[in-house]
Amino acid sequence: MPVLAITGASTGIGAATARHAVEAGWQVVLGARSMDKLEALADELGGEACALPVRLDVTDWDDQREFVRAAIEAYGQVDAMFANAGFGAKRGFLEESVEHWKSMIDTNIYGCALTIRATLPHFRERAAGHFLLTSSVAGRVNLPGSLYSATKHAVTAMGHSLRAEVADGGIRVTLIEPGAVDTPFFENTPDSALEADDVARSMMFALTQPPSVEINEILIRPARQAT
Repeated sequence: MPVLAITGASTGIGAATARHAVEAGWQVVLGARSMDKLEALADELGGEACALPVRLDVTDWDDQREFVRAAIEAYGQVDAMFANAGFGAKRGFLEESVEHWKSMIDTNIYGCALTIRATLPHFRERAAGHFLLTSSVAGRVNLPGSLYSATKHAVTAMGHSLRAEVADGGIRVTLIEPGAVDTPFFENTPDSALEADDVARSMMFALTQPPSVEINEILIRPARQAT
């Protein structure tokens, strides 16, 4: 069975993707800081035969290495890594605390980079693997006063830089760039938002292409979202 590891797996897009992956015959490794939520999700998905919960702070290098190690120990390999952990902030450079800003930057950018660094040696050794990175529509357009947008521009750039680095063969990179999604990300969910399942189906489309096909980017918006 192929193995998908997911950061930020306890809720939202991460949890939805885990459900769709298990339904499609994958084993999943679930990473997040909320072990109670991870364990409940793993039980829902069929226990350790299908899903392994691992406590993960994506900003901690030791946690990242342990996450990959635990996945390989449990299931023998990692076929795909979904760097999905992240959160946002209110727009406006006078909004939020500077501590919130730092935590968001550390999680959204540094955490994504650490996930890549922890996984890449395993993919290089196997000459195969698939990175999936959660960016955003906000990583393609400039949103007024949005430091979150800046972090997602960084993830988009990271994905393209990674693809250029691994272009010598075997490793694929997909950027997923959702618009508004009805997840815990929003305090007040926008009207006509996507469901997490909508994004998860897009992830599975990218994951299930033949090895000769790489879906570089998936930009997915609600039908009524103009920007």
